Amino acid sequence: MPKPSTRATDKTAPAPVPGRAWLMLALATLGFAVNFWAWALLSPLGPRFHDELALSSFESSLLVAVPVVVGSLGRIPVGALTDRFGGRAMFPLVSAVTIVPVLYLGLAGHSSLSALLIGGFFLGVGGTAFAIGVPFVNAWFPPERRGLAIGIFGMGMGGTAISALTTVKLVDANGTATPFVLTAGVLAVYAVAAWLLLRDAPGRAVPAEPLTRRLASTVRLPVTWQASALYAVAFGGYVAFSVYLPTYLKSGYGLTHADAANRMAGFVLLAVAMRPVGGWLSDRVGPVRVLVAALGTVVAAAFVQAATPPLAPVGTLAFLAMAAALGAGSGAVFALVALMTPAGQVGSVTGVV
Repeated sequence: MPKPSTRATDKTAPAPVPGRAWLMLALATLGFAVNFWAWALLSPLGPRFHDELALSSFESSLLVAVPVVVGSLGRIPVGALTDRFGGRAMFPLVSAVTIVPVLYLGLAGHSSLSALLIGGFFLGVGGTAFAIGVPFVNAWFPPERRGLAIGIFGMGMGGTAISALTTVKLVDANGTATPFVLTAGVLAVYAVAAWLLLRDAPGRAVPAEPLTRRLASTVRLPVTWQASALYAVAFGGYVAFSVYLPTYLKSGYGLTHADAANRMAGFVLLAVAMRPVGGWLSDRVGPVRVLVAALGTVVAAAFVQAATPPLAPVGTLAFLAMAAALGAGSGAVFALVALMTPAGQVGSVTGVV
């Protein structure tokens, strides 16, 4: 691995950040949260569909995994397209496209496993929003502020907590369609607002080479694979918990659907809160040091939980420690990407990572 400085910058006065940059950061974070809310709609309902449709454990796992896999793979072309066309075009586009599978799942696509898998496949589009926001935010901020800025943007992954806290309750109160129709409405409002208000950073680096050539160039960058390996553990661990934790708590500890979803929401919220902390620390002590500390904490807490201790207090503390470390580690990975990637390839690298 190349030797990036463990310090994000030299000890010089930080470059001023225009007020408009913070507004763009807020709008991008909101878009990320809304799309992740949609992306995570199936996870809290996994145990319900398992019971109602008499699914096997494999089928239940497949149901909640399909949007995750599609969203992860879809970030590769979406990140490259963002480098070319900018977040101002891509945020409204992805938000509008995500409305279609959300409405399908809510109104017609929840009566069979095959229908759910089709809807879940296209629901994965919402998970690509992350690859739009990182290059968009990166272009608005100077290098010494990018760790914090991208960490704040990463708080948008709290959209999964919105889903965890509201989906089951809305279904219980008003029927299966309710959370899907509500989310589709929010996506529509955001798509219009993003088109009207978002602006790409002045002087944004726009690559001129074709998409395939840019992707080939991206995969040859050492930082692409180094960051991918780190993010597979940090954010991959977060996604795995946000998807499977309700099922794990229900089967392993006998919790109800609602209680398991609420505990998953607490896990997500702590991870979200720690993401900008990881970025902020990376700006000060360097992303490598933050990653070493975060991943070491995850390993220690995972060993504790592997013994299936009582949920209160040992299991809860182990899960919270992993949530905090995974959130901080995720923020540090993209501080590393922002530090080591050429400006015109941040979206492409983010997509692959």
